[in-house]
Amino acid sequence: MSTEPGAPEAPHTGEPGDTGAPTAAEAAGPSDAAHPEDTPDTGHGPGPGSAADDGAEAGTDAEAGTDAEAGTEAQEGVGSGADGDAGVDADGGTDADADGGTGAQGGTDAAAGADAEGGGAAPQLSEAEAELAAQKVERERIARRKAERTAPIEAGAGLSGTAADLLAAVRAVEGGGKPARPVFDEAAPAPRRAAPAPPPAPRAPAPAPAPAATPELLAAVREVLARGGAPEALAAPAVEALGTGAAELLREDPWQLLAVASVRPAQADGFARALLGPDCGPGDERRVLALTGWLLEQAAVKGHTALEQPVLASALGQYGVPDPERAVELAVSEGTVIVFQEPLGEPQASRDTEHAEDAEDADEEVPVRVLLGLESHTLAEESLADGLFRLIGTFGKGGDADWEGAAAQAPSPSAAELVRAAAGHGLVVHTGGEAARAEPAALVAAARSLGLRACAATHTADARDRLGAGAVTVAGLLSGAEGPGRDAEGALALDLLVVLDAPQLDVDRAAALVESVPDGARLVLSGDPAVLGPAGAGRVFGDLIAARVCPQVASRTPDPGPVGELVSGIGVGELNQVEAPGKEVVIVPVRDAGEAVHRTVQLVADSVPRAFGVAADQVRVITPGHGGTAGTRALNAALKERLNPGPGRFGGFDPGDLVVHVPAPGRAVPGRVVSADAAGLHLDCAGERVVVPKDRVEQAVRHGWAVTAHQAVGGRWPAVVVVLPGDAAEALSRDWVYTAFGRAERHLSVVHGVDQALPRAVAEVLPKPRTTRLTALLRTLAAQTAE
Repeated sequence: MSTEPGAPEAPHTGEPGDTGAPTAAEAAGPSDAAHPEDTPDTGHGPGPGSAADDGAEAGTDAEAGTDAEAGTEAQEGVGSGADGDAGVDADGGTDADADGGTGAQGGTDAAAGADAEGGGAAPQLSEAEAELAAQKVERERIARRKAERTAPIEAGAGLSGTAADLLAAVRAVEGGGKPARPVFDEAAPAPRRAAPAPPPAPRAPAPAPAPAATPELLAAVREVLARGGAPEALAAPAVEALGTGAAELLREDPWQLLAVASVRPAQADGFARALLGPDCGPGDERRVLALTGWLLEQAAVKGHTALEQPVLASALGQYGVPDPERAVELAVSEGTVIVFQEPLGEPQASRDTEHAEDAEDADEEVPVRVLLGLESHTLAEESLADGLFRLIGTFGKGGDADWEGAAAQAPSPSAAELVRAAAGHGLVVHTGGEAARAEPAALVAAARSLGLRACAATHTADARDRLGAGAVTVAGLLSGAEGPGRDAEGALALDLLVVLDAPQLDVDRAAALVESVPDGARLVLSGDPAVLGPAGAGRVFGDLIAARVCPQVASRTPDPGPVGELVSGIGVGELNQVEAPGKEVVIVPVRDAGEAVHRTVQLVADSVPRAFGVAADQVRVITPGHGGTAGTRALNAALKERLNPGPGRFGGFDPGDLVVHVPAPGRAVPGRVVSADAAGLHLDCAGERVVVPKDRVEQAVRHGWAVTAHQAVGGRWPAVVVVLPGDAAEALSRDWVYTAFGRAERHLSVVHGVDQALPRAVAEVLPKPRTTRLTALLRTLAAQTAE
C-alpha cells in the first residue's frame, strides 16, 4: 500500500489503522451513517430505519453496525410535544431517538410522491411500476398456492404456554371471534386452522395503475388533515396508502396516518389528540393496532420478516403502551399480526421416541420461540419456501443433453463443478467473489449449447453489461421489459434461470421470481455471501445456504491482484497489508472530515486520472452515509463544484451531472443528466433514456459521484475512493468494508480517518442478524419430504 497516487508525499507503508490517531469524531447520537442506502435524500428524514419517501427502500444500514437516524435532517412533527420515538433494532432490541413534533412542516413534501394538487391522467407504466405490478400479480399466485396446502407449515409440536395461547388466539380470530382468555395466561394448546382457499384466478398481465385521486377526494383528506394540524401535503400520499376512503378512515382512526411513509408515531399521536381530544390515550386500541403494524414495518425495513414476541412487546413499551403484552394479544386477536412458532432445539425424548420407556417421555414438548409478523412478508416467505421445494420436486433428469461433455468444455474446474450440479438438480446455490461470476456465465453458455432456454439475471444494469449479451436485470425480468417473456401460464419461458447477485434478493422479490420459474426448470442462485444484504426484508441467500437443502458449489477462483487479495482477507476478518507495486491500493490518512472532503476531490479530479489514466467520471466515491460533514451530500456538492459546476437550474441538477435514480424500492440506478423540459428531468441510465417527472425529482434523484455501499452493490468501477471520516467509525462492519473495497477493479484509495476502528470493524463487527423464518421453513419441508 502507498499514499495518494501521483502525490509528492513520502510513501506510507502501514496498513489501514496504522496511520496515526486522527481527531476523534464527535459521537453525536443518531447520525446519517445509517441512512437507507437506496433512498434519495429529501431533507425531511423520517427517522431511524424508516422509508424516506413514497417508494424508497429503507433499512439497509441496519447491517452497517448502527441504527442511527436515517441520514436526513430531523423531521418536524405533525403533533405537539417531543415524544420519545423508538425503532425496532436490527438485532432484536429497540433504539430511541428524539422525535420532535412541534412544526407544521412534518417532513411531508418529500413523502408526498405526487403533486399536492393531485389529479391528472394516469401516466403510462414505467419499468419500475410494471415490476411492482408484476410482483402484485405474483403475490396473488402466491396466495393461491399457499391456500392449496392441506395444512400450514408447522415448525414444532407439543406446544404449551405462550406459543399455544397465541395460536389459540389465531384460531379464535379465524373462527370469527376473539380469544376467550388473555393470550398470555396459561391455556391449552389449540391448532391454527388452515385459511380457506380464495377463489381461483388465472395469472394475468400486470394490472393498470389505480386512477389518480380526484380533486374532491384530496380536498376531503386535506380538510381532515388541517383539523388535526397536519400538513396538507400529506393528502396525496394518504390517499395512496389508505385508498379512496382515506378521509373517513382518518376521522375515525387518526393513527392510520402512520401508513404514510414519512409519518412517525409522535406525529400521529399529535394528530390524534387534535382530532379526538382528551378521550384518546396511549392505550387506545386504535393506537395499539396501528403502532404494532408500524413497528413490524420498521422491522422489515431493517431486514426482519418477523419479531420475537418479547422484542415486539418491549418496543411497544418504548412508545408508552401501558400493557405491552396485552397489546400483542389485541394485535393477534384483531388479525393485525400473524403468530408463528419455531423449535429452539430437539429434546432427547423426541430423538429417542422409539426407545422411550413410556409415553410421557416421548411426548416431551419441544422448546419454541414465538414469532409475530405481518401477513405480506410471512406469506411471501412461506411461498418462497414452497416454490423452492416445488422446483426440487418437479425436476427430472430426463433428456439426451450431454451435460458431461459440456462440463468437460468448461473454462475452469469450478465452472465444471457448477455445470454438473445444475445438470442433476433443480435448485443449486453457487458462492464466490467477483472473479467467480464467470462460472455462472459459463453455465448459461453450456446450457444454450445443449439447446436449452437459459437466462442470466443480475442486480444492476452495470453487472448485466459486464456479464455480456443475453443477460438481463432481475427488475427487467420481473417487469417483462427484459428476458424471454412468459408462456401461456404466466411462467418464464425458460429451462434454466441463473440469478447472480442473489444476496440482494429480499423475500418479496425472491418469491415473485421463484413463482415465475416453471415446473421442471433449473434455478441457480449465485452470489458472494460476504457482501451487504438486501435492502428489503429477509435474508434469502444466507437462509438458503444455512438450510442446506440443495447442492452448494463454492468457487475456487480467487479475485486477482492486490485489491482482490485485500478484499479476500477482509472476508475472513483480516485486514492485511498487501504488496501494491503499482499503487493499486493507497491509504490517504486525514485528520478531520474537512480534510477528507478536500483529499477526496483531489483524488477524483486529479491524482487518480493522472496516475492511472482513468477519467474522473469513472472514479466512484463510497462513504458510509448521506449526512455529516463527509457524507454523500457534502462530497457530491464538492465534486460537482469541481467536475461539473453549474447553477443547478433543473431542480439542483445540470446536464452532465452524475446521479443515482431510485425508481422503485430497493433499486438505485446510476445515470447522468441529459436535459430537462416540461416533462421532467431526462436521464441516461446505462444507455436507457429515463424521464423523471418534475414532482418526483426531489424524491427519486440525487447526485451520484459519491454513493453509499448499498447503492454500489453490484457495480464495479476502474477506480474507487472509499471515504472513512471519523464520525463514521460506528457505522463500519466487516460486510460494509468488504462491499465498499470490493467495488474497485484496478485501483482503491482509502481516505482514512477512523484510526483503529477500521481493523476492529473487519475483525469483530459482523452483520447484524435478521429475524427470518426461511431456514426453518426449508428444513421443515425437507424433513416432510424425507418421511
